Amino acid sequence: MTTAKDLFIIAMDLKHSVGQGDLSLALAGAELIDLIGAGVVAVDLDRIVPGAAPTPNDRFMGEAAAGLTRQAPYERIEDWLWRRGRDLSAAYQAALEENGELKPQRGGRLSFGTERVEPVDTPARRHAADRWEEKEPVLVALASVVGIGASDGETGLDDERSDDATGLDDEAVTTVVAAVHDAVMELEAVRQRRTIENAAFANIWRGP
Repeated sequence: MTTAKDLFIIAMDLKHSVGQGDLSLALAGAELIDLIGAGVVAVDLDRIVPGAAPTPNDRFMGEAAAGLTRQAPYERIEDWLWRRGRDLSAAYQAALEENGELKPQRGGRLSFGTERVEPVDTPARRHAADRWEEKEPVLVALASVVGIGASDGETGLDDERSDDATGLDDEAVTTVVAAVHDAVMELEAVRQRRTIENAAFANIWRGP
């Protein structure tokens, strides 16, 4: 099990939508944090430095490790998030559907693309639920970045977390979470700017 997969499952158990772009950035951050934990990479200031440890036996982790920049000055964390995160939530959905871990959602609470789906009761979903209920700091912190928290309503996983339960004690992990937060904020700023530009363009055509 990986933090990214657990985060995706938690997001899909929500009763409100999480933006695909926001979630994709958080998934990329989750992958990077797991690579750090496995010793595959280290963080030097804002750079991702490849290590010598073997990559965990997971498809997405393997893809992430294979895409690392292995020559100095190495890749900035922010650049990694945008590059690796492109359409990543859709890739996770497709993989879970292929493995039979997602099913069509009758009532529909969270929509990815045109199809509404929800997690099947599997060991992977129960593992994600356990981490969530145990208030695992990394999962909680990444979820909070994309708007998943106790104040946002029920998750379907008996959410009883408090807002101060997101403390991280690893500097590299904290750096990655902060970079994810900044990237999500930048994405939101882009959305708002486009909304304003579109509204201004529409006003031009309407006339006085």
